[in-house]
Amino acid sequence: MMETMIVEIRAALEAAATDEALQELRVKYLGKKGLITGLMKNMRDLPQEERPAYGSKVNALRSEAEEAFAAKAEQMKAAALEQRLAAEKLDVTLPGKATPMGALHPLNQVYREVRDIFTGMGFEVVEGPEVEFDKYNFEMLNIPKDHPARDMQDTFYVSEDIVVRTHTSPVQVRTMLKHEPPIRVICPGRVYRTDDVDATHSPVFNQVEGLYIDKGVTFADLKGILGEFLRKLYGQSTVTKFRPGFFPFTEPSAEVDASCALCHGKGCPACKGAGMIEVLGCGMVHPRVIEACGLDPEVYSGFAFGLGLDRLTNIKYGITDIRLLYENDVRFLSQFV
Repeated sequence: MMETMIVEIRAALEAAATDEALQELRVKYLGKKGLITGLMKNMRDLPQEERPAYGSKVNALRSEAEEAFAAKAEQMKAAALEQRLAAEKLDVTLPGKATPMGALHPLNQVYREVRDIFTGMGFEVVEGPEVEFDKYNFEMLNIPKDHPARDMQDTFYVSEDIVVRTHTSPVQVRTMLKHEPPIRVICPGRVYRTDDVDATHSPVFNQVEGLYIDKGVTFADLKGILGEFLRKLYGQSTVTKFRPGFFPFTEPSAEVDASCALCHGKGCPACKGAGMIEVLGCGMVHPRVIEACGLDPEVYSGFAFGLGLDRLTNIKYGITDIRLLYENDVRFLSQFV
C-alpha cells in the first residue's frame, strides 16, 4: 500500500499546475488528517513486535513524500521566475523613447532677450502692482481726469480712484518717488485695456517700459540707447527712424520705426511692403512728471520709452495674429523649441 501511495503522490504532483493545487495535495497526504498521518494511526492495531518495522516504513514514506513536495515547489518557483523574466525582458539594443521637451513661450524668450540687453546697459528690472491707483496711472503722468488722452487708454475701472493699469508707467512713478537719481530701470509686466480681440488687439498684453533720470540726460542719449537695443535684438544691420509723436508724459515725444527683421528693409507681408515697422514710443520725460515725483526739473532730466512685448515677438518671428500667443496651441508653440 505504501509503495502504491508514493507512486500516486508523484503522479498527482506531476499533474499539479498551481500553488493552490499543490497545497491541496499537501493537506491531503501530509496534513493532520492526511493519508500518511492516517497510516501512522493504524499502527496501534498491529502486534507489538510489528510496530517498529511498520513505523519505519511510514516515516520513510513521509520523508520521501516531503522530498517530492519540496522538489515540486522548487520546480514551480523556478518556472514562475522564468515566466516573469520572459515577460519583463528588455532589449537593451533598442533605441530609447525620446521624452518630449518643453520650451520657453516665445513671449518669455523675447522678454529675456530684451531684459538681458538692457541689464547689460546698466538698467535694473523693477515691477509693480497690476491694480493701480488712478493717481499713479494717470495724474502723476500729466494725465488729469479731464485730459483727452484718457480716452486713448480704454481703461478698466475698479472704482473711481482705482484702475487696472493701462501701462507700466506707474512703476516709473513709484521708482522716482522712492529713489534718488540716477535712475535707470526697465518695467516689464501685463497691462489691460478694453480692446476687442482680433489679430492685432487684445484686452491684455505685455509691455516693457524704460526710464533713465539723471543730470544732463539728452535726446541723443535716448537715440543711442534705443538704436543699440534694436541692433542687438534684430541684428547689427537694423536701421532706425524716429518720427514725431505725442505722449502726455514725454516732451518731445517720438515713435520709433526699425527695418523689418524678416526682409531687412526690402518689403514683405510682415511689414506690409514698407520695409520698416513701428516698434516703440519714447520721449524726454515731461518736466511736470519730474516735478510731481519730487525732483527738480531744472536739475534733472531723463527719457522714457515703452515697447509692446507682443509686437516685438510678432515682428521677430513673423507672427501675424496676436491671438496665437495666448491660445496655448502646442502645434504653434512647438515651433519655438
